Amino acid sequence: MVGVTQSFDLEKTSVRELNQFLHHELASVGQVNIASPNGQHSIAAGVDADVKIDIQGHAGYFIAGMNKQAQVTIHGNVGWSVAENMMSGTVRVCGHASQSAGASAHGGLLVVEGDASSRCGISLKGGNIVVQGSVGHFSGFMAQAGNLVICGDGGANLGDSLYEAKIYVLGNVASLGADAQQEDLQQEDIDCLTDLLGQADIDQKAEHFKKIASAKTLYHWNPQAGAGVV
Repeated sequence: MVGVTQSFDLEKTSVRELNQFLHHELASVGQVNIASPNGQHSIAAGVDADVKIDIQGHAGYFIAGMNKQAQVTIHGNVGWSVAENMMSGTVRVCGHASQSAGASAHGGLLVVEGDASSRCGISLKGGNIVVQGSVGHFSGFMAQAGNLVICGDGGANLGDSLYEAKIYVLGNVASLGADAQQEDLQQEDIDCLTDLLGQADIDQKAEHFKKIASAKTLYHWNPQAGAGVV
C-alpha cells in the first residue's frame, strides 16, 4: 500500500461521489479518511484495492460491503450487514454492529470490538469473523465455511443449520440451533483460534473456547425425521 492520503467530508460530498472515487481513482492513493459519516449507508461498498480506509464516526447499513483487499476501519457503531459478501481484506468496527454482520462473507476478516446483533455470520462462505463481545440469536445460521469467533456470549439458536463452518465461543451459549453440537477442541482448532485472535489483537487463550460444529444430520433429506417440521 503506497500513495497519498485523500480526505472526504460526507457533509460536503455525497456517498455516491465518494464511492465513485473509491471504485475508479485509487491508483495513487494509500489512505482515505472519511469524516462525518453520520449514519449514512453503503459507505465504501464495493472497494477492490489495497488501500486503508478510515471512517471517522457511526455509519449505517452495508458499510464496506463486497470489500476486496481494502483495510477498512469504522470508528463507531454500524448498522445492518457490515462487510456483507466480503471477499478479502479486513474490516474492523470499533464499536457495535447491528444484524447480519459479515453475511455471506467469502473471505477476509471482520473484527467487531463490541457486540454484534442477531444473525452475525449468516450464510458465511469462507470469511472469518471475530467478535470481542457477544452475539444475538441465530448467529452462524446456515454458515457454510469459515470461522465465527465469539469472545462473549452466544445468543439463542447459535449455529442453526451449520454446514462446514466452525463457531468458537468463550462465554455462555443461550441455546444451540438445529443440527449444531459442541465438540472437543482439536489442535487445528487451537492453531486457527490463536491465529485469528492474534489478527484481531484480542488477548484470550484459545484453549478456553468452546467449539460448535455441525452434527451433519441435515446433510441428506430424511422423510421420517422431516414429518411435521415447519
